[in-house]
Amino acid sequence: MKLAIWTHLVVATVVMLATSLHAGEIPPELHQWLQPQKWERDTEGPVISLGEAGKFDDTHLFAPCVLRNKDQFLLWYSGSTGAVKERVFDLGLATSSDGKVFTKYEQNPVFKFGDQQHSILTATVLREPDGTPIREDGKLRMWFSSTNFTDPSGYHGLYESTSVDGITWSEPEGPLLDNLYAPTIIREGDHYRLWYTDVSQEPWCFRTAVSADGQAWDVYPEPILEVAATWEKGRLFYPYVMKVKDVYLMWYGSYWSEHPSKTAIGMAASFDGIEWHRNPHNPVLRPDPERPWESHYTTSQSVIRNADGSFRIWYASRKKPPFVNKYFAIGTATWSGPGEGK
Repeated sequence: MKLAIWTHLVVATVVMLATSLHAGEIPPELHQWLQPQKWERDTEGPVISLGEAGKFDDTHLFAPCVLRNKDQFLLWYSGSTGAVKERVFDLGLATSSDGKVFTKYEQNPVFKFGDQQHSILTATVLREPDGTPIREDGKLRMWFSSTNFTDPSGYHGLYESTSVDGITWSEPEGPLLDNLYAPTIIREGDHYRLWYTDVSQEPWCFRTAVSADGQAWDVYPEPILEVAATWEKGRLFYPYVMKVKDVYLMWYGSYWSEHPSKTAIGMAASFDGIEWHRNPHNPVLRPDPERPWESHYTTSQSVIRNADGSFRIWYASRKKPPFVNKYFAIGTATWSGPGEGK
């Protein structure tokens, strides 16, 4: 089954890329997605800020995972207290009616790894390709990366948990896959698709995998994106993938070569989720020096497409050095979309 899935996807790649006249040329069908993106910040401040002293998220918070459930937005995020080297992230939850004004759940955190050493990092909840949340057997399925920051090996593994209400989660199951950070998972037909950051060696890169059950993963043999574009520096991280009609869209982070102490968000498009074409106008979302809470980092993002074809992004940010807070706040912005084929 695994081989059949990859064979189908690779054949699709060859067929679609045949529409290009020259290697590396962007296929015409992707042009509308690889234009400048005007993301507009439409809040005066962050949508999520650090918690009060003594709260689980009083020093670090990042990695928003956002789903829209009817008329409510659910935003899970990783929060931590303590010094950088001693941090252990737990999972918090906040809700909103408009995606801009969020209320933190009073009994946060809603999920801990359980051993007071491993962190809940970069959660992703199962979605349809278009971003619609999926329940299986009446439950949400969440995967996340976990590490013990005091472990000198730097090992990160993929774990899974389930929940009926998004508040009470089952014990972590895993690791299901090694050397994984920042997963994003969708279900297509009878299989699951995963994109993630491979942290097994420097520089970090992106890989993809398929699964028949969401637990046993078959990893594609080659990286699907590596540091290569002029603006990218050091590492790639936080791939977030969704699908609009027949096109996969990925927003991802990297250190910004023009500003080495900053990160920014780039975008790429693909017919099959394997062969990607970068937006030549990257980075599409950059730190804003006029907004102190997001003057240096904009990454670890989550994206939703609205019914009118527009998009909303949520992302974590940092203020200027010294970086006492690994991440400082969560912001949001909107983009009207490509204008054609919405």
